[in-house]
Amino acid sequence: GGGDILTFFESRGYKIATAFMLAWNYGYPVIMSSYNFDRNNDAQGPPSDSNGNTNSVPINADLSCGGGWVCEHRWRQIYGMVRFRNTASGQPVANWWDNGNNQIAFSRGNRAFIVINNDDSGLNQWFQTGLPQGQYCDVISGNVENGRCTGKTVTVEADGRAPISISNTEADPMVAIHVNAKL
Repeated sequence: GGGDILTFFESRGYKIATAFMLAWNYGYPVIMSSYNFDRNNDAQGPPSDSNGNTNSVPINADLSCGGGWVCEHRWRQIYGMVRFRNTASGQPVANWWDNGNNQIAFSRGNRAFIVINNDDSGLNQWFQTGLPQGQYCDVISGNVENGRCTGKTVTVEADGRAPISISNTEADPMVAIHVNAKL
């Protein structure tokens, strides 16, 4: 492989790129789901038995994969963004914001909103989300379980604006909310 290919080895960049791909209103995205391989051996095949048969993918209690499989599609940040994309389907990109560098935000109509901070500095901003007033679960940092959010929450005011802060040192420097993650 080339030096500019994002893989699970660069999980932060991989998650940022995949979140943007799924949030943007274009095309038919493909989600990578792979296996662990030696970084210096891109010809290495998937986990297999002594006869060369590909091993089954064991699923761990936390829904991650074991046995040498990576299964990026099972990462919370990725499946959360698949739900974001499905929720935002057919909605135009709106409420675009950027800092002129590597911080961006936009909504998908009045159904979903994302902020990405891939900059060298933190982000602390009020954003027009386009969403109805309420409390939302950030689908990057958590899930809605029993009506509660296991991650960060975002409060959208009556005018559709919300304060969002994202440190540039966070492992997942993004916040994504949508109407199906409203608490």
